[in-house]
Amino acid sequence: MKFLPISLLIMALATATALAYDPSALQDFCVAINDPKVFLNGKFCKDPKQVTADDLLFKGFKYPGNSANSLESKVTPAFVDQFPGLNTLGISMARIDFAPGGLNPPHTHPRGTEILVVAEGTLLVGFITSNQLNNTLLTKVLYKGDVFVFPIGLIHFQLNIGNTSALAFATPSSQNPGVITIANAVFGSKPPISADVLTKAFQLDKKVIDYLQAQFWYDHN
Repeated sequence: MKFLPISLLIMALATATALAYDPSALQDFCVAINDPKVFLNGKFCKDPKQVTADDLLFKGFKYPGNSANSLESKVTPAFVDQFPGLNTLGISMARIDFAPGGLNPPHTHPRGTEILVVAEGTLLVGFITSNQLNNTLLTKVLYKGDVFVFPIGLIHFQLNIGNTSALAFATPSSQNPGVITIANAVFGSKPPISADVLTKAFQLDKKVIDYLQAQFWYDHN
């Protein structure tokens, strides 16, 4: 009996690990349908007998996203909300268009690891490790055809350092990886975070905090 608590701990850890990612599909497909009356951890499934090939098709990547904004980049997501055919399949995709100098700002995906492939241009990319690994910055310049991975939950970014437009495609390991853009979340939250919290956290004068909180934080998605 003295080993029972350890056994329970191991089971709890295994269960937590198993629940850390999208659940495995239990059928061939489960095309999502919306029901505003019910909240689920996922989506309802369309009757599989009524599914057609069109349910498994996404045409949102045909044209470049409009990068005429303050960040000079545009993310076009193909997550389950935009592409219902992904439901239960544990994968999604995004197109990222960059003007010269365009930035996909520091952000995280709380529910998915991301693989990025550069289709055109030159990108400076990087991510920051956790506090446990001393917040180390791992960065690389990527060229056409290069592939880079951003581990789940870690802050990462992409910057077009070339003189021409750039294009990349990202594939998160979740149908709904979520996006938390750091600057938006910290300085653009509604209601705003107390200036007392932010002045101490960032070691900045309150005037700087007030200025940052007064900015328009562009919704990148």
